[in-house]
Amino acid sequence: FIKNNYWSFVRYFMFRNMALLIAFPVPYNRNFPVNSSQATNSMPSQPSKTLETFENPHPGRDYTIRIRVPEFTCLCPKTGQPDFAEMTFEYVADRLCVELKALKLYIWSFRDQGGFHEAVTNQILDDLVTAIEPRFMRLTADFNVRGGIYTTVVAEHRAADWIPAASVVLP
Repeated sequence: FIKNNYWSFVRYFMFRNMALLIAFPVPYNRNFPVNSSQATNSMPSQPSKTLETFENPHPGRDYTIRIRVPEFTCLCPKTGQPDFAEMTFEYVADRLCVELKALKLYIWSFRDQGGFHEAVTNQILDDLVTAIEPRFMRLTADFNVRGGIYTTVVAEHRAADWIPAASVVLP
């Protein structure tokens, strides 16, 4: 009967699935988030503008810390559309280092914030410099294509008294 009559098949399929739903009901969860604000409020962690730090374990040595954040998002201030970027942080710590989970939550806080690429990149650099006062920090924000144009913003900070070591070239 399925071959000959499409609507008979549809009715059969609907009746069969309704019988399964009655026999094996899906439990209703009253605590399940209904909208995005409820979903965000029920998550164990939240976006945060707080940058936590910890003591540099080797303050007497210049060494480079590189952090790659491949999933940065913010909103275009003109269109409200999402902008995606990969951010690379490179810094030489002085007394403090940035705690990675706090950095993740800080980066997450830009998801619903509008800002030009240049402004967002420099704001993030300024906030990190204020929090950890590094000897040197470079932030490279490599934004994905928008309207056929790729944008890369590189912002740097150098402590006034910091003199970088000479580069070592190996054979």
